Amino acid sequence: MSTPTVTAKPLRRVPVQGRSVARVQRMLDACAELVDEVGYESFTTTMLAERATVAIGSVYQFFPDKRAIVQALTLRNLEAYLGRLGARFAEGGFGHWWDGVDAAIDEYIAMHRTVPGFRTLHFGDVVDVHLLDAERDNNAVIADQLAGLLVKSFGVADTGRLRFALSIAVEASDALIKLAFRREPDGDEAVLTEAKALAREYLHRHVEPDHRKACPSPR
Repeated sequence: MSTPTVTAKPLRRVPVQGRSVARVQRMLDACAELVDEVGYESFTTTMLAERATVAIGSVYQFFPDKRAIVQALTLRNLEAYLGRLGARFAEGGFGHWWDGVDAAIDEYIAMHRTVPGFRTLHFGDVVDVHLLDAERDNNAVIADQLAGLLVKSFGVADTGRLRFALSIAVEASDALIKLAFRREPDGDEAVLTEAKALAREYLHRHVEPDHRKACPSPR
C-alpha cells in the first residue's frame, strides 16, 4: 500500500532564481511571525509585505491570497517535520516500531515549542481541515506520511488496520497536545505524557496482534 502524495499547490509560480527563492522564504518567515502575533483571521497580505520588506505586488506574484501563503508555510512545516522524524529514525536505537510513534509525538511537541507559527497553525486546521490535501483531512495526511515512514524504517506490515489505527492515534494525540498548549505556553507536561501513553496503549491493543515479532531497528 503506497502513501498518497500531498496535492496542495499554493504557489502561483514556483521561484527559480536564488533571489526569488529567498524572497518567498522571507514571506513565509514573516507569515509565521504574524500568525503567532495576530492570528490567522487578522493576518493580511499588506502586513506580510511590510514585515517581509517586499512590494505587495511581489506577494501576489507568487500567492493568490493569504490562504495560499499559509498553505505554503504549512507545507514547509510538514516537510520539516518529516525531515526531523526521518533523521530520528535513521539514528536507530528504537526497541519497537511504536517507539517511532513516540518520537513522532516528541517532534510534534518540539515544533510547537520552537517553530514560529506552528503552535497557531499546527498542520492547517485553523484555516481549513483540507489545507494539505483536497480529498483528505490534514491529520489523515499526517497519519499516512507516518505510516509510510514506519513501514520503510521498521519493516511494519503496511495494512489497512495499521493505517486506521494510526489515524485514530494521530487524532487523539493532536487533540491532547492542543489542550496541553492551551493550558501552558510550553505545554502542560502531564497532558503531554498522557498523550504519548494513550497512543502507545491504543496501538499496542489494536495493531500489535498483527505484529507479534519485534520489528528490527531502523535501517
